[in-house]
This record gives sequence, C-alpha cells and structure tokens, in this order.
Amino acid sequence: MVAIAVQEIFDVWAFAVLGVALITAGITDLRRGKIYNWTTYPAIAIALIGHTLVGGLRGYEGSMGLIGSLAGLAVGFVPLGAGWAAGGVGGGDAKLMAAVGALSGWRFALAALFYGLAVAAVMAIIVMLKRRILRKTFTRVFRFLYLLVTPSKPADPAAPDSPKIPLGFALCIGAGIAIIEVAVRGREAVKFLLGI
Repeated sequence: MVAIAVQEIFDVWAFAVLGVALITAGITDLRRGKIYNWTTYPAIAIALIGHTLVGGLRGYEGSMGLIGSLAGLAVGFVPLGAGWAAGGVGGGDAKLMAAVGALSGWRFALAALFYGLAVAAVMAIIVMLKRRILRKTFTRVFRFLYLLVTPSKPADPAAPDSPKIPLGFALCIGAGIAIIEVAVRGREAVKFLLGI
C-alpha cells in the first residue's frame, strides 16, 4: 500500500513539474532558440529536493530518492554536456536533459534522449530535403568521418549556412513520447523506466 501511495505522489508532482518544464522549454526554443536557466535550474532543484523528501537518500518502496535523482541528472546531462563542450549542442539542451533525468530517473532520461534524438534526426532530414541539400550534407558528413580515421585533422562538417533545428524542442517531444509510453504501458513501464 505504501509503494502505491509513493508512486501516486511521484506521478503527480514529478510529472507535473516535468510537463511544465518541457512545455516552457519547447516554446522558448521555438520562439527564441534558447532554453533558459530559469526553466531548467528550478526543475532540477525541485527534483532533487522532492525526491529527497519523498524517498530519502536511497529511495524506498517505489521512490527514487536523492541518489536516483542524481543518477538521472548525470545520465541526462553527460551525453549532451559532452556535445556542449565540443560546441555542437547548446547548454540549455544539456541542462534540459539534466532536469528530465533528475525528475524522472536515469532510464527515463535514456528513453527520452533516444526518442528526442530520433525526432531531431527526422526534423533534420525534413529540413535537408526541403532545402535540397541532403546529398551535399551527407557528402560533408562522410568526408568528415573519413578524415577522422586518417592522420589529417578533420574540418567541421557543418557549413556556415547549414540549417539549424531546434534540438531542445525535439528533446521535449522525445520526453513527451516517453511520458506517453509510461501512460499507455502503465505501472510496469513506470517501474522499468524509473528503475524502481
């Protein structure tokens, strides 16, 4: 009975905060091309505090706890943080995924990241087809990959006029797909994705 009550609390507060953060981030990324700290930092803080209050340090009977929230934060942030450090991804995108992971756990963060990157790939292909630069882009990418395995230093495959896609918006859609998966598959998906 306690596990069900704790899970009900998680469903309400964490997914509500996650939903607000995703909607806000998606709108600002589409309108201004940015995901602001005033969206991501409060979501991360609420996640860490909330999971600590509900599940303590390690979590119990269906709750993540602080350690589970920190693991989700790390899994959400590290892949995009590496891209941010390399200059290919915006910092807001990385912090958004950190917030997603902190609120929902590492497995959910991986699912959201997978779905989000798949959505971004589809968006990129649509943009390339629309601008008729699909072949040109793939040629540059394959040349870059070839140069990676040769002794020469590869050049950046992106041209200055390369179209940009709103990655943060794609990540919001990916997290939304993961939320829908949880809603459709029910408690078993929640337990698996949240690692509880």
